[in-house]
Amino acid sequence: MEADNLCPGGCDVFACNFCWEMSNPGALDLAATVGGMMEKEEVFSAVEKYEKYHGYCGGEEKERKDNYSDMVNKYYDLVTSFYEYGWGESFHFAPRWKEESLKESIKRYEHFLALQLGLKPGQKVLDVGCGIGGPLREIARFSMTSITGVNNNEFQITRGKELNRKAGVDKTCDFVKELNRKAGVDKTCDFVKVGCYKEICRVLKPGHFFAASEWCMTDSFHPKNKEHQTMKEAIEFGNGLPDIRTTGQCLEALKQAGFEDIWAKDLTEESPLPWYLPFDNCQFSLSSFRVTAVGRFVTRNMLMALEYVGLVPKGSQRGQAFLEKGADGLLEAGRKGIFTPNYFFLVRKPRLDCQ
Repeated sequence: MEADNLCPGGCDVFACNFCWEMSNPGALDLAATVGGMMEKEEVFSAVEKYEKYHGYCGGEEKERKDNYSDMVNKYYDLVTSFYEYGWGESFHFAPRWKEESLKESIKRYEHFLALQLGLKPGQKVLDVGCGIGGPLREIARFSMTSITGVNNNEFQITRGKELNRKAGVDKTCDFVKELNRKAGVDKTCDFVKVGCYKEICRVLKPGHFFAASEWCMTDSFHPKNKEHQTMKEAIEFGNGLPDIRTTGQCLEALKQAGFEDIWAKDLTEESPLPWYLPFDNCQFSLSSFRVTAVGRFVTRNMLMALEYVGLVPKGSQRGQAFLEKGADGLLEAGRKGIFTPNYFFLVRKPRLDCQ
């Protein structure tokens, strides 16, 4: 991720992270919300436009970056309902212990992040790229802090506010679309997690901390290896990303943004269970059925039927195919060890303001 680009919406943890708590809505909820803020008749054309952006479908990287905000907004309008239906409210992966459920590992990882930041009751926290706010709500309750989520996708903000009300945290947790003075967050937040580094450094209080769990290509990734590039492009296509940076590029961006005391580690390296286990076709789990190969097959055919009778917009199943392709890329890249969704770092803003 480049230091001067604001990551909008998916990336959670959590920038564009991709695994989810299991409090899932049902098929009727999915049918009612596919397409986000778009009109139903706009969904098919949005799917086609998104596909044209991506190298996986012949699009150019420059066009993806030039049109990043528009591309990502369309992407999250199209897929947010699928995320929540298949995975729940927390859009990120987590290191996982043996005999630990996916849901338990995700909660534990969110608590780990709060502990690494040293959060204390009453402090103000900024969650940049917050999705629909699953981690935001969990960390707010765990640490008794006030958290503002930053996200430029209107549908995810609307959904997040609804979930805040249901969880009873709407008095202490909210969402804004931009990091600016009008949003009331400039240099007022005690801690920040995930997002784009220069802008985060600008709004963070001097001497305070920023933690994130980034999606990165590892040192085992070779750009000239065609197989590696195909996997990388599948992940980008399936997850609304213009590009995935290496761990080295991530560290360099943090330094250029002005952060110090950088501690970073790929937490998947010591995870007892592989992070990509939910996607493994050889695995089966009732608790996370919808993410398994069988569950994805059921969802695919259910969407085809719903689309046929007009209960979901035309193009819905084609949009769900983004996620299928992304899941396949994640599984293969994970097996090869060329990609990590949990490159964790903790950094501090210097006592002097970042420029």
